[in-house]
Amino acid sequence: METGPIPAHAHFDTNAPARRIRVLLFAAAATLVSAAPAEDGVMEPIVITAPRMERNLLDVPAAVDAVDRDEIRNGRRGLTLDESLQQIPGLYFQNQYNFAQGLRISTRGFGARAPFGIRGIRLRVDGFPETLPDGQSQTDAIDLESADRIEVIRGPAAVAYGNAAGGVIDITTADGRDMAYSPAVSAQGGSHGYRKGGVRAGGNDGPWAYHINASALRFDGFREQSRVERDRVNAKVTRSFDEERELQTVLTLMDNPVSEDPGGLTAAELADDRSAATANARALDAGQTASQQRLGLRWRDGGAAGGVLTLRGFYTRRDFEQQLPFPGNSLLGYDRDFFGLGTEYARSGAFAGMPVQYTIGGEIDRQIDDRFRFAVDGDGAIQSRTARERQQATAGGLFAQADLGVTEALDLSAGLRFDRVRFEIDDELVSDGDDSGSRRFDETSGSLGALYALSTNHRLYANVSTAFETPTFTEFADPDGTGGFNPAIESQQALNREIGARGRFGSRLRYQLALFRVDVDDEIVSFERNGRDFYENAAETRRDGIELGLDWIASRRLSIAAAWTWSDYRFEEFVDRDGNDFTGNRLPGLPEHKLFLEADWRAADGRYARASIRYIDSVYADNANRVRVDDYTTLDLRAGRTWSASGRRVEAWFGIDNVTDTEHVANVRVNATGGSYFEPAPGRTFVAGLEVGF
Repeated sequence: METGPIPAHAHFDTNAPARRIRVLLFAAAATLVSAAPAEDGVMEPIVITAPRMERNLLDVPAAVDAVDRDEIRNGRRGLTLDESLQQIPGLYFQNQYNFAQGLRISTRGFGARAPFGIRGIRLRVDGFPETLPDGQSQTDAIDLESADRIEVIRGPAAVAYGNAAGGVIDITTADGRDMAYSPAVSAQGGSHGYRKGGVRAGGNDGPWAYHINASALRFDGFREQSRVERDRVNAKVTRSFDEERELQTVLTLMDNPVSEDPGGLTAAELADDRSAATANARALDAGQTASQQRLGLRWRDGGAAGGVLTLRGFYTRRDFEQQLPFPGNSLLGYDRDFFGLGTEYARSGAFAGMPVQYTIGGEIDRQIDDRFRFAVDGDGAIQSRTARERQQATAGGLFAQADLGVTEALDLSAGLRFDRVRFEIDDELVSDGDDSGSRRFDETSGSLGALYALSTNHRLYANVSTAFETPTFTEFADPDGTGGFNPAIESQQALNREIGARGRFGSRLRYQLALFRVDVDDEIVSFERNGRDFYENAAETRRDGIELGLDWIASRRLSIAAAWTWSDYRFEEFVDRDGNDFTGNRLPGLPEHKLFLEADWRAADGRYARASIRYIDSVYADNANRVRVDDYTTLDLRAGRTWSASGRRVEAWFGIDNVTDTEHVANVRVNATGGSYFEPAPGRTFVAGLEVGF
């Protein structure tokens, strides 16, 4: 592994971006010009529920998006969330190909610091949290083949959900009521030993409805030491008691016996062999094993005292072990219990003669982790136990939100939430000192918003909101100690100001525009020491940005989606623990520009084709802004057909990812030790799928 210094302003040119952009945009334009003449098309109204109140998308005073089942499934592998959410402005994805570290998602700059998993964004599936009380989320148990709908809130959403400064991703899985062909059996295969199989079944019988999906993934991966094996089951059973009341039971099972980690490469290693794993990753057989089971119950009463009452309860068990791709204090794991209860009540009525809609509620979640860590040598042999502790986090919150129709054109909204998050560590290895302790955060968050109807189809909105984000247990690690809490790190506080416009021209063109500024005090940033990630607070950061999204039904056959994000995220004031002054620098790991363009063609006989262009601007790999990873452009193609015959539904599809074989970096390990910043993406890859429904 290269450990020497990185030259000032190191620059890694992975393609000729300007030339590729011109070629690909010309190809996209040619596709549009040759499309069939425009015919009448219809955009159905979109109803949003993620902000905890049911509203037409047009009337939400915030940056909110939704994707439906066809956008999630047709011609897509269903491996990671980025496949379905690239068309949403403001979202940035990394690490799609390292299953040991997991997908990284950031919105408005929040979440980019995470070396693995997701920070700063709340994840929910069927109303149950995938985000722990300490703020950390994993996506490996989320079954996208069961997903029926995904809603995304961009920007601080603490009033609705608590400990998150970046936003919310809310996933609803199918209940089986509208599954016309059951069971359905699927198989996929492709480059680098990719294999995936699954079976779905669903239906309804009187008051009962059910949906179940089981899948198995086997993937050797583009790089050495990147194999993954993962099996998942997602089942939902719904019992309706009348038109207003129903009980849902959700069971999720995930077994991940193998997810190898090839590690990050230095510039020299990247130039020598993009598909290689690091020597340490191979020697230590770096990677993780995980299993997870969750049982959730959700009761909904649509006639509770004139409103809608929802109750939820869940229990999750997760067992995890990971060997990091370096020797030392790098073999770790935990046995986790995660459970919680929640309730909310929504009602519409009148206040002083004006229509009002409000939601009130509360929730409490708890995690209990029995954690261990061992030191290993260069061959993976255990040298000593370095940590054995019980970590407990409890998060409770009370919230209220209301929308008031002041006039026919003007709506005002307000929200308030109080959260208490308590962390406890019981050190059970006291031979090196007792690091037991606790931390508590009491946080109050609020929001104010206004929405003005310029006309029937066009809205302007503005909002101001605050949010907080505590350190996770991983981020509490003390770089100057052996365990316990880092006494110098605090939660970060965000103030978001946003103005935007949303609307539609006729029934064929929908647009959204958001301009925002987010000021963050005590921003949590990462640094590496001896190969391990630690965290500290930067004094102040500023995030300015523009998000633009367009959806156009060009004809009955052709639709176009476009998303552009401009972002200027900088340290306003930051001198790190070593005395380095990074004030004015860009936040590492985040591009200034991100562009996505997709053309989707569908014929009446079931044929479809999709072309997607993605442009990602350059990013810095370090706080000093000395190492820059260049921009890149990729083109993905999909084509398939569905047809029904003899009582069966068949779908066959074929795809090519990265058609132009562009060399680029899929993940940047921010501030990595020894310059091991780079995790390369594969070149041109092929995939095909077949599903038969009976």
